[in-house]
Amino acid sequence: MINVQIKPDIYWVGAVDWPMRDFHGYVTPRGSTYNNYLIMDEQVTLLDAVRRENIAESMERISRLTDLGEIKNIIVNHIELDHSGGLDVIVNNAPHATIYCTGKGRKGLLRMFKEAEGWNFKTVKSGDTLGIGKRTLTFLETPMIHWPDSMMTYIAQDKLLISQDAFGQHLATSERFDDEFIKCENWAELKDSVWEYYANILMPLGALIKRKIEELQALGLPIDMIAPDHGVIWRKDPEWIMQEYLDMANGKAEERVVIIYDTMWHSTENMTHAISEGLQAEGMDTRVLKLRSTPTSVAIKEFWQARGCLIGSPTINNTIMPAVGEFMVYLEGLRPKNRITGAFGSYGWGGGAVKKLNEWTTKMGLKTVEPGLQSNYHRGKEDEEACFEFGRDFALKLREYHKQFPF
Repeated sequence: MINVQIKPDIYWVGAVDWPMRDFHGYVTPRGSTYNNYLIMDEQVTLLDAVRRENIAESMERISRLTDLGEIKNIIVNHIELDHSGGLDVIVNNAPHATIYCTGKGRKGLLRMFKEAEGWNFKTVKSGDTLGIGKRTLTFLETPMIHWPDSMMTYIAQDKLLISQDAFGQHLATSERFDDEFIKCENWAELKDSVWEYYANILMPLGALIKRKIEELQALGLPIDMIAPDHGVIWRKDPEWIMQEYLDMANGKAEERVVIIYDTMWHSTENMTHAISEGLQAEGMDTRVLKLRSTPTSVAIKEFWQARGCLIGSPTINNTIMPAVGEFMVYLEGLRPKNRITGAFGSYGWGGGAVKKLNEWTTKMGLKTVEPGLQSNYHRGKEDEEACFEFGRDFALKLREYHKQFPF
């Protein structure tokens, strides 16, 4: 194992989860990393643990730097089990350590670990500090980014922000830093991972994210590195990731339409061809995703990247197909904003899917272009022309709507 020094005497001691493909229902085709950090100062300090299944890897990295019994402080920025699952193993090997976390963090850990009743806790709030020798750690509460217990840790002497889940990505990679990843992989993949992570985990928290980043900026803290709990560490361009989060929190999207659909006997699928032709006739960038061929989390990312979405479903039992229903339930929980939608679908002897989709997107507070488009079995030139014009009309409405936003 190689110990990666991210700043003088500060080391990444995390784990790479190459085979992981599912993160509580969120498909992770690139795997993930669980990042935690060890500071070798007068008081040896560990920031976060890792998932229980990966704790042996993290402990091996720590043991190459120090005996675990030498750890004096354990900072718990976030208690979700991918960061605290192995915490009890660490504490058992560092019995004299003090655990620093928010009040809600302590309450959660006491519920998660029976032995935590005997742990030495010290609860902290925003602005509290901890001197560990040459360094002073400052704690910044970030409740609901993305759990109630969450906080960040800032190290002034190193201009380093340990940001817990914020600014992360699900990426299993041998590169620890953004510039290394871009050199070995590519920028587009890294940016795509940022958007996918934000869309599936942080989308409903935009207002909170905006407020907390603005508070952080108002403090005037010099930051030349941001180290999240997943993915690469931002050392080349930490300003970019912070601004990208602000932009997404403000509703950033591409002037694009994504068609997200499922189909029964191909009639609804055939509608997508003519609709996409109509969109492209107006010069609109267009993508088409069939839900049973696409992980829901990928469809959510594509939805979030585009200003407009057309959702298609045939009618079954007077409502929408199950795969479309799964997507809509997931999307509703993420509480999207600043997007324009429309609905289309085929039917046999009775409709219902388009009406249901319009009701759903209206309930979410999305701008909904009604009445949508229904096609009875989708047969003949007349239906093709109707789909083509539906696409053209939606492109024009999206372009006008997009003018409201500065992105």
